[in-house]
Amino acid sequence: MNNQTTLNSKSLAQQLSQGTVLAPFVYDGLQAKLAQKIGYDAIYMTGFGASARLGLPDVGLTTFTEMLDNARTIASTVDIPLICDADTGYGNALNVHRTVREYENAGVAAMHLEDQQWPKRCGYMEGKSVIPAGEMQQKLRAAVDARRGDMIIIGRTDALQSDGWNEAEDRARSYLEEGVDMIFVDGVGEKDVAEYARRLGDLPVLFNNVPMIHMADIEPLPFNLVLHPGSMMALMSALTGSLKELKTKGTVTLSQHPNEIFMAALDALDAEHFSGLANKYS
Repeated sequence: MNNQTTLNSKSLAQQLSQGTVLAPFVYDGLQAKLAQKIGYDAIYMTGFGASARLGLPDVGLTTFTEMLDNARTIASTVDIPLICDADTGYGNALNVHRTVREYENAGVAAMHLEDQQWPKRCGYMEGKSVIPAGEMQQKLRAAVDARRGDMIIIGRTDALQSDGWNEAEDRARSYLEEGVDMIFVDGVGEKDVAEYARRLGDLPVLFNNVPMIHMADIEPLPFNLVLHPGSMMALMSALTGSLKELKTKGTVTLSQHPNEIFMAALDALDAEHFSGLANKYS
C-alpha cells in the first residue's frame, strides 16, 4: 500500500469534515500541477478526460490499465489528494478487489465505482443502464474489504436517468450501508439539484457540477464534495478556438505574452528545482 494514499486520504477526510471540498477536473500531470500551484486542496481525475487524452470517447473503451497508469502519473506529480474515476471497477466483485488495491498502490486518495452495465457511458449521455442493485452492493462490499488503509470509497449510481429518483435514492442509501464513505448520484441536471439535496442531503454526498452552477449557490447545499469540469471545458473551448483562429487567420490571440504563459507552466512543473538537480549532478 502506498503510504501517500493514507496521508492524502486522511487529509481529504479532514477537509471534508470542515466544509465543502471543491476538486477541479484534470486528466494529466500539467493540469494537476497547475491546480496545486493555484491553491486547490484536491483534484479529480475525470474518466471523460482520461479517455479524451487517448483520443477516445468515454464509452467503456479505456481499460483498467490505462486508467490506472494515468492515475499513478497524476498522483505522483502533486502532494494534494487525488480523487479518481474507477468506472465500474472493470469487472465483477473480484476485479473490483484488485482495482481498489491497485488504485491504493498508485497513491489515489479517493475513488468512485458506478453501477452501470458494461460497456459504460459518460454520466451525462443518454441510453445508460444499470446492473441489479444487489450485484452492485456485492461489488461495493468487495471494495470495502479490499481497502487496506484510509482510501475513501464512493458508491455511484447512474439509475436516475433510467429509473428515476426513487430508485436512485434507494440505491444510494443501500450503497452507503455496504460501508462506502460517500454516495454519488450522477446525471443530476440543474433542475435536479434541489431534489438531490432534499432527498440525500442527510448523507455524505458528492455532486458532479456538470451543470456549472455557481459555487456561491452550491455552498449552502449539503454537498460534501463538488467535482467541477469548468477548467477542462474552458481548456477544450480555448484549444478549439485557437486552432480555428490559426487555421483561418494565421495567428493565435493570447491574453498574455507567450513567454509569460510558458514561464508559468515551467514554474508549475518545478523547472527550477530540476535545473538545480541537473547542475548538482553534472
